[in-house]
Parts: sequence; C-alpha cells; structure tokens
Amino acid sequence: MSVRNVDVALPASGESLAERIAAVLTHLHLDKLSSGTRAVAINDLLDMTGLCIAARRSDYIAALINTEDQQGDCTALGHSSRFSAASAALINGTATHGEDFDDTLEGAPIRVGAMVLPAVLAAAERHHRSGADALCGMIAGLEMVCRFNHVVPGAIHKAGFHPVGVIGVLGATAGVGVALGLNPRQLTDAFGIAGSFASGLGEFLSEGAWTKRLHPGWAAQSGYKAALLGKAGYNGPRTIFEGPRNLFRVFGRDASPNYQPLLDGLGERWMMERIAFKPYACGTMIHPFIDCILQMRREGIDARQIVDIECETGEGLVDRLWEPLAAKQRPASGYAAKFSMPFAMAIAFFEGDAGLQQFTDDKVHVVQVLELAAKIRYRIDPHNEYPRNYSGHARVTFRDGSVREWRQPHFRGGVKEPLTREELIRKFRGNIAYGGLSAEYGEKLLQFCLTIADAPDLSALASFRTV
Repeated sequence: MSVRNVDVALPASGESLAERIAAVLTHLHLDKLSSGTRAVAINDLLDMTGLCIAARRSDYIAALINTEDQQGDCTALGHSSRFSAASAALINGTATHGEDFDDTLEGAPIRVGAMVLPAVLAAAERHHRSGADALCGMIAGLEMVCRFNHVVPGAIHKAGFHPVGVIGVLGATAGVGVALGLNPRQLTDAFGIAGSFASGLGEFLSEGAWTKRLHPGWAAQSGYKAALLGKAGYNGPRTIFEGPRNLFRVFGRDASPNYQPLLDGLGERWMMERIAFKPYACGTMIHPFIDCILQMRREGIDARQIVDIECETGEGLVDRLWEPLAAKQRPASGYAAKFSMPFAMAIAFFEGDAGLQQFTDDKVHVVQVLELAAKIRYRIDPHNEYPRNYSGHARVTFRDGSVREWRQPHFRGGVKEPLTREELIRKFRGNIAYGGLSAEYGEKLLQFCLTIADAPDLSALASFRTV
C-alpha cells in the first residue's frame, strides 16, 4: 500500500507509520552510517555549541535560567549551574536558535539541530550513554525533522504555527529515543506522546517577540520527556501521523499529507545531508539579498546616489520578511530587525556584514541605515523558485536616472555552495569570542565536538560549565 495520503487506514500488516518508522530507527548503528552523514551531524554540533556560548549573556537566556529551579547533573553550555536534563535541553535549545544564526533546511525550510542536538546531549549526559550513542541519536533526529517537514511543506506555517515547535518535538523524540536505546514499541509510544506536546504559534512575527526563540528549546525538552515516557511504558496513539485527528491534519489544516518522504529510503538515504549553515545572523531567505547588497558595496556604490531599490521576491517570503513594509523598514528592535529584509540589506551595505554585531537594539536607530532601508521595496516574481531555491535580486535606480541590477542565484551556505568545515570552525570561534569566553575554552569545546564519537560517555560536558 502506498504511504501517500494514508489517513486512518493502516497497511495490510496492521503497522502504523509510527511503528514502521520506529522499526527502522531502532536498528540504526553508527558504524553502519557514512562518513558524510557523520560529518554533517558534527558540523551541526559545532554550530549548535558555538551558538549556545554566543547567547549565554543575553537577556532572554538570563530570564529563562531564572525560571529553572530543577537542579540536576546536566550542563547548559557556558553556565555554572547544574540543571535537570529537561532544563538543560530547554536552555541549550533556546540559546541555539536565539540569535537566528543556526542551521536550516533548503526545499522545505525549518531549523533542524536546535531541537534535536540539545535534547540528545542532555539525555546522553544524564543517562550515561556513549558519544557514539549520542551521535547516532543526533543523526536519527536530524533526519526525522527533515522527513517530517516534507509531509505538509509550508502548510504548518501557513496555518499560523511555527514548524520548529510542531515538527521539532518529533525529531527530538526520535533522537533521544535512538540515543537511549528504546525498542520499537517504546519509540512508537513516544511519537504518539510527542504529538500532544507539539506547539508553537507564529504570532511572534507581529512584534518580534521572544517566543520564537523559545520554541526549539521547548521542543527539545518535550522530546526528551516524550522519549522517557515511551520508555517507561506510557501509552501513546500509534496513529499519531495518519489517524483522523493526526498531527499533520490538525497543524496543517486542509493540507493533503504526502507520507512518502517518511519511509522512502529511510535508513539508506539521508535528507539531513542537505542541512545548510548560515553565514549571516538573520532570516535565511534574506541571505541571497544581502549578498547582492554586498556586491554593491564592493563595487563602491554611493548610498547617497540611490533613489530606489526594488527586489524581485518569492510570494512565500512576503508575510515574514517584507510586510508590513513600513514596519520592516523601521524595525522596533534588534531581534525584529533579523526578520526585516530592508533593514538587513541596509545594515549589511554600511557595515559589510550581517553578523551578531549588526542586529542590536542600538543599530535599529542608525539614521543612514534607516534612510537606505526606506528605499528598499519588493515586487513578487511569479517565477521565483522559492522554496526549492533561495535567490536574491536588487534593481537599483540612481539619481542620474541609470539603473543597475545585481543577482545572487542561490543561498550561500546551502547545497549549491556549502560552508566548509574550516568556515564553520571560524564561525564557531567567532561565537565563542562573542560570548566572552577564552580561545582556550573554545578549542577544548571544539575538540569535544570533533571527537564525540570516541567518547565513552559525555561526562566531559561538565567541564564546559563556567562561573
């Protein structure tokens, strides 16, 4: 029986989708996985740990830590206190995504590592699993986020939910379940439980609120708890993915699920190898437009001579990055600026980068940046390839009446031009410095990430707590 549009009916074997997925995942072994697959997971671990340090002194992480009163034996990277595994997953997950500098998936956009890796690290540290167990769990969780996000691509976001919180808890559950060695029945129950933990509203877009930052941390924490409940024998609905009130029907509303990506080549072909890493600390689809504006900067264009900048854009970018246009041209905060196409382009033009230092509350008041942002507008291109491909465009009209255009054909950092391990290490070191910790600390954390598969356990994480 095809796994497309299953809805209620089960295959002749009587196995649900959750059972069939669990049967594959619980038989994964790290030594049977390719070096390329491992490399992507380690790259994501490098990215995740560096970002946790970058966010360690932020106001939103301080507020989160002040609410955590569950002590334990687990590590929130860059913090001196010891936390419960659930709290460590929550804090590290929130920190990973907090500056919007973490990974993404091309084709069906979603963050991937921020929900999975913190959950697996916390579970492996708490339950004394080996580094190989943890890495295998990370790969499984990353893969399932990618696959789950292809079932109703775009529909969850369109319905007003944040896919990171909805899909992320499923990936975290898969990752923790594999790392802890759950059997197929236990992981099936865990998936069913995780469906009830799925959450995350998109209303943060209205004001640049902090709740977006919280969603991956909540998913990581919830995935950890779902896996523990499944392991303990707590019963969850095995038809969570295809039953009459299944997760995709509820969160995707009227979308017609395509279940083929869930099982097609599972355990043999790896969607997670398409995970992309960001060179800029803002919304992913802004990046090619920033590359256009940086080309202009390198050519010595004088901002005072610019009358208008029109950008061809995909329709799917408008509600998140362009509208309401007046508000996007004058974002209310540094965080809101990360989701403003006009501001991100303008700040990159003047400062030559769009990193962590460019999206602060002070920068959103810089007059020359706001003046240029006010000249940047969009036109929907019906032929734009989004979401299959992220491209950038800028058509500039100058005071003398001349017009020039710049284009960036793809997302730099994605599958067509991936960041190298060396580039990711440079980004990692920059994040360590931004977080105020020493180069020595960073090099020790770097080696932990690169050699995690050889670690007998994750007790070394304790050495990354700081005063």
